Amino acid sequence: MNYETVIGIEIHCELKTKSKMFSSSPVSYGQAPNTSTNEIDLGHPGTLPSLNKNAVKQALKACIALNLEIDTLIRFDRKNYYYSDLPKGFQISQQFYPIGQAGFVDIETELGKKRIRINRLHMEEDTAKQYHVEDETWIDFNRAGIPLVEIVSEADIRSATEAQRYVEKLRTLLVYLEVTDGKMEEGSLRCDINISLRPEGTLPYGVKTEIKNLNSIANIEKAVKAEILRQSALLDSGQVVQQATRRYDDKLETTVLMRQKEGTVDYKYFPEPNIPPIRISNEWISEIKQTLPELPDVRYQRYLDLGLNAYDSQQLILNKDLSDFFDTVAKQTPYTKILANWCLSEVLAQVDQSQLEHKVINPEQFALLINHIGKQTISSKQAKEILPFIIKGEQYDAIVSRMNILQVSDSETLNALVLEVLNENPQSIIDYHAGKDKALGFLMGQIMKKSKGQANPVLSNQLVLEELNKRKA
Repeated sequence: MNYETVIGIEIHCELKTKSKMFSSSPVSYGQAPNTSTNEIDLGHPGTLPSLNKNAVKQALKACIALNLEIDTLIRFDRKNYYYSDLPKGFQISQQFYPIGQAGFVDIETELGKKRIRINRLHMEEDTAKQYHVEDETWIDFNRAGIPLVEIVSEADIRSATEAQRYVEKLRTLLVYLEVTDGKMEEGSLRCDINISLRPEGTLPYGVKTEIKNLNSIANIEKAVKAEILRQSALLDSGQVVQQATRRYDDKLETTVLMRQKEGTVDYKYFPEPNIPPIRISNEWISEIKQTLPELPDVRYQRYLDLGLNAYDSQQLILNKDLSDFFDTVAKQTPYTKILANWCLSEVLAQVDQSQLEHKVINPEQFALLINHIGKQTISSKQAKEILPFIIKGEQYDAIVSRMNILQVSDSETLNALVLEVLNENPQSIIDYHAGKDKALGFLMGQIMKKSKGQANPVLSNQLVLEELNKRKA
């Protein structure tokens, strides 16, 4: 039987703030366990939460970019449950009055643009982090209280690829807004995927399973495909899909049962008594809207207008640090296509992400490199030899002088070199006219060898072909 896949996604996104949602503790990553926490995070008696204004601002930025209807009255609720990673015994969230509702984003599919509706965006605090070591559980409270937004989609997604592109689109958008750093490997952005199958042409939803805490874009597509195969096999054999929470095992390439869902948990929600309702002004929302940075779709169109192709534009957009570097260098060179190619190939090959984040490559020196490639005063091979030294912080002119790098582009000089090589290799001339394409490559290799790699390859190739055509039998 053929089945239709029905997917809804919940994304938990840590907000880019200096302090926590309801306390002055610093937001940090990689610090020693339990060093970035205080009495409020730990739920000590007599402590009171204080709402982080910047967290609200970050949530509003996300609401605006996701086309959500904003509730200007901020209200919080208590979600009561007793887990070891929740020191207060409850989580402060927005169950009944989310800050944003009824929005959407558009994603690209093989059939064109598709609109994915967003049900809600609400603010809450993160829990502590648990580490299971043999028969013990260790808890790091550094994460407890970090500001979060949860973004819940409608069940509009119909394939693994759409799921991947939806999360990729949201992650890119939130990173450009500087709402989050979007580092899935560090837990800054985590997603849970609800997936069910139903016979094609039917309306009722099937029984859903939830895949928890997917922490990479690549694993989203893999996990959904694996779960579709698992549920399809069950339904084809007449078995029943049970509602459950599962995780994706990258090594086994399948989803693994975590726990059965027997029913709806009663979290005993009630209004948070220590945070009174707060009215935010329309003027503040308008101010935030007017100061939003350039968003990915706008930048994508700008790249197309610069003459880049759709693929290169999209790949640049997906890495904001690389895209920002491209923009800085593009102001100093007319060779934007060459620049894009080098950013997406050599820069990514030789520079790791942390170096891009910390802007270790001097854009002025890199622009000089691109300009000389564009003017054909150096070859691509020579440029690849120069780039590592630019990454180390050296000046372009000093590198070229020390390495004695110069591309010969003088036609008279090159033509003399071409004649010399052809006269020394008469058999290659015969082979070329006999249809042996390798002969041209051999002749070019000899020219590069004699010039010690300094001959302009494009011009040399043109001169060789012209001379070969003159020497037809």
